Amino acid sequence: MSIFELEAESRSDLGKGASRRLRRDGKVPAIIYGGDEDPKSISLRHSELLKRLEHEAFYAHILSVQIDGKATKAVLRDMQRHPSKPQIMHMDFQRVNENQPIRVHVPLHFVGADIAPGVKTGGGMVNHELMEVELEVLPRHLPEFIEVDISALDVGDSVHLTELKLPESGSLVELGRGEGHDLPVVSIHARRGVAEDEESEEVDEGGEAAEGES
Repeated sequence: MSIFELEAESRSDLGKGASRRLRRDGKVPAIIYGGDEDPKSISLRHSELLKRLEHEAFYAHILSVQIDGKATKAVLRDMQRHPSKPQIMHMDFQRVNENQPIRVHVPLHFVGADIAPGVKTGGGMVNHELMEVELEVLPRHLPEFIEVDISALDVGDSVHLTELKLPESGSLVELGRGEGHDLPVVSIHARRGVAEDEESEEVDEGGEAAEGES
């Protein structure tokens, strides 16, 4: 099966005890909601989910959830993992309508760090402020990731949310919150040791000048 397809079964046995029994049988309790239908409790095979979750695109892609043989388009909205074991405890899926925008967390892919002047010649260090953004977009325009080109950045430069290239019909949820929400996404800073050395040189030069004047 494609990494974007999931086999699921509807379930009527609910509650903590039922969820524990499912997990012992190698299954994951989940719920799918949204659209014009009522929420439905389902279960998925844990081993198959682990294979799908190895692919980053799975987290920001339209999924085909086969429930008792009937396909439903959905996106992953939430996932609970065991705090100490490699085990998925619960998942939430939201049905999607091709004509209605959805909100999805989309990963950022950074390119050009190796040739950025601030790194290549300035000795600076790339600082990733954000690794993903929340995007509101029509399902057919949902990207697997958003590329952020930092090849032109020098030391002290940064890229903000308003500078990201968004897909058609896409808008950033954070920017919709008003002024003051154009957050930095990535920046290049001088390495601490280099910055301290430059400050020391400036102090030394200033001291020598003062002594010469006196």
